[in-house]
Amino acid sequence: MAAVSFLGLGVMGYPMAGHLKNKGGHDVTVYNRTAAKAEKWVAEHGGALALTPKQAAEGKDFVFSCVGNDDDLRSVTIGPDGAFHGMKRGSIFIDNTTASAEVARELAAEAEKRGFSFLDAPVSGGQAGAENGVLTVMVGGTDDAFEKAKPVISAFARMVGLMGPVGAGQLTKMINQICIAGLVQGLAEAIHFSKKSGLDVEKVVDVISKGAAGSWQMENRHKTMNAGKYDFGFAVDWMRKDLGICLAEADRNGARLPVTALVDQFYKDVQAMGGSRWDTSSLLARLEK
Repeated sequence: MAAVSFLGLGVMGYPMAGHLKNKGGHDVTVYNRTAAKAEKWVAEHGGALALTPKQAAEGKDFVFSCVGNDDDLRSVTIGPDGAFHGMKRGSIFIDNTTASAEVARELAAEAEKRGFSFLDAPVSGGQAGAENGVLTVMVGGTDDAFEKAKPVISAFARMVGLMGPVGAGQLTKMINQICIAGLVQGLAEAIHFSKKSGLDVEKVVDVISKGAAGSWQMENRHKTMNAGKYDFGFAVDWMRKDLGICLAEADRNGARLPVTALVDQFYKDVQAMGGSRWDTSSLLARLEK
């Protein structure tokens, strides 16, 4: 059992922290910007509540965070009453936010100055993966910190992999989102084309999903897409944030992402349709408007 804290109890962080307490058996302290959410978590799972990130981090072996973006991450780490002001030497900060590789490197350098380690460890698997404790975690950092943290991270993960030095986890998550964007657009166009051709979408997918066209998105989203229901996963607003990170990184490293840039604009269209909180499969709604 380790002394652990978790900062950020959103749709992902809330169940992830729960797995650390219940499955991992760790002593967990939680912090959330809206204290009522942290109070609810403690009432449900036990553990302790902290009023600031600094207080949550004090004396802990591992501190996790899962917040919205780079600015939120800086706020809970190096901001006033941030966790970095309370971290003990030799401890490990594990960030599960999908953020930029740039902020990961910035915070890792600051952590090193203060005598503790930083791992960027974004996750994939969505809300359902978080609730079921089967997330994929892509980690950037040192071998030593990774080996110490991996058994703790595994409480909410099916796969935990070290991808390289700090920043590599975020870069891998960007690749994940690049793949998803293209896959979902392709699936949306396929379903749209099937309907326009007068074919039975279910019969089409039943056949092609067994071949080279098959994917997780096809298997898990085609039915809800075909029914015009878009309340089953990662929100469009969050996908646009992630694709923005991908495109900004591509500007820095010289990668060409024409499809990603195009799909990002398609998601912008979905937002304009009122679909900001629809899931990412709502690209079909844009084709059918």
